[in-house]
Amino acid sequence: MAEIRDAVRPPLGVRLLHALGKEPDWSRMTPGELATFQVAQNRKRSSRLVRIITGRPEPSADIAWQELVLPGRAIRVRVYGPASRRNGARRSELPLVLHVHGGGFVGTAVQSDWVNSHIAVRVPALVVSVEHRLLAPGTPLTAAIDDGWDVLQNVVRHAARWRIDTRRIALFGESTGAVITALAAIRAKAIGLSLSAQILANPCVDLTSTAFDYDSMIQYRDSPTLTMTQMRFWRNLAVPSGTDPLPLSPLHADDLSGMAPALVVVPTYDPMADHGRRYAERLLNAGTQARVSEYPGATHAFLSMPGLVPQARAARSEIVRFLRDRLL
Repeated sequence: MAEIRDAVRPPLGVRLLHALGKEPDWSRMTPGELATFQVAQNRKRSSRLVRIITGRPEPSADIAWQELVLPGRAIRVRVYGPASRRNGARRSELPLVLHVHGGGFVGTAVQSDWVNSHIAVRVPALVVSVEHRLLAPGTPLTAAIDDGWDVLQNVVRHAARWRIDTRRIALFGESTGAVITALAAIRAKAIGLSLSAQILANPCVDLTSTAFDYDSMIQYRDSPTLTMTQMRFWRNLAVPSGTDPLPLSPLHADDLSGMAPALVVVPTYDPMADHGRRYAERLLNAGTQARVSEYPGATHAFLSMPGLVPQARAARSEIVRFLRDRLL
């Protein structure tokens, strides 16, 4: 039986939202239904009304979409910066924070406006959030991984245009985005691209056959914001039959030494909680600086729900401090 590690219940707002909603039948969802579901969910996550849940952006941040032309495709990125940079008012180079949102088969950078705009102003930094390809039949996780890595390389290559300091780069990923940024950090080390920090919030770092064997997966299999059924649907899209999951699983990477210092943010009422804990242990055992910060009672994806989960504000403050300590 799974060890009981968290007796704190999720916030009331999360429980009410869960009770009012109805989880789709993932096992019967067709590709067409998934596409319709993605459009509807992302339209909702991008609406002004939903900011009651996702939080209002920092007023003094500039936020804009830009399009990057990458090999064989164009990718939108959502860019956050201090308003003081507007019209060249501030010429100094800022550190870069590359952000990748969560969701997997749904999700948009807009859902992270609250945390990213505050990071941009309070660090300060230029935050570039990747609107990566979403999981779908024929679009596995490798597509989103390539999007994150290619955007990072493109921005670094054109650092002068972005007015960033390539000696001060951090990666920040949430959920699915955290596996993308964790793998990008491993790739960066391999090519000699120096990173100052990595932040992994409620990360998924094991896509192998052991992905569902952790105590937290069993204990919180029916959590309000992520269920085991949903996770299995996600993994089937992420790692189609015949795909080797090892290269997509940072937890099983051969060498995690010499990596950028890591902050692993773990909401404890989350099936994925043990993924984050185990990854931090592996980093520490490899000699990489890593700190686990746990938020009792917080649910999966809580950084995108500050209106419902009070712990999100404390986590945001901790992330800002961690970045300031390593980027300034």
